[in-house]
Amino acid sequence: MNKVYIFFATGFYSGFAPKAPGTVGSLLAALLLMGVAYFTPDWVNTYTLLSVIFVFFGIGIFVTHQLEAELGKDPACIVIDEFVGMWISVLFLPLHWWVVVLGFALFRFFDILKPLFISTIDQKVKGSLGVMLDDVLAGIYTNICLQLIIWAFSLT
Repeated sequence: MNKVYIFFATGFYSGFAPKAPGTVGSLLAALLLMGVAYFTPDWVNTYTLLSVIFVFFGIGIFVTHQLEAELGKDPACIVIDEFVGMWISVLFLPLHWWVVVLGFALFRFFDILKPLFISTIDQKVKGSLGVMLDDVLAGIYTNICLQLIIWAFSLT
């Protein structure tokens, strides 16, 4: 097994957490967001994050496809999809700590319960694309909720 594939697919090895690897991967993705937000202005964050999402989505499809051949369908240690979904959750939003924390909680809710069309994608779209897309949709749902919360309460 290629070590580079494993490094990326497991979210920098966070997917090897003994309990709740998806949550651990999402938490690491959120912490990385907080680190980047602390050191860069908002406009850099938006364009950088968008670029990173596209790159990691492509890498995710590739490495997941490679590793599923050896490990089986959607192994728990593959959490690069959680990284992409978590990052989509806060895309185009101000990266305040509370936005990232609320985004993390909402993303885990959508990713675990798979409401609406998330479960359909999870069941019907096979292979690495399906692994990535259900988390993309959970991230989009989270982002919409966060946008509505910020708008409704005039927060930021």
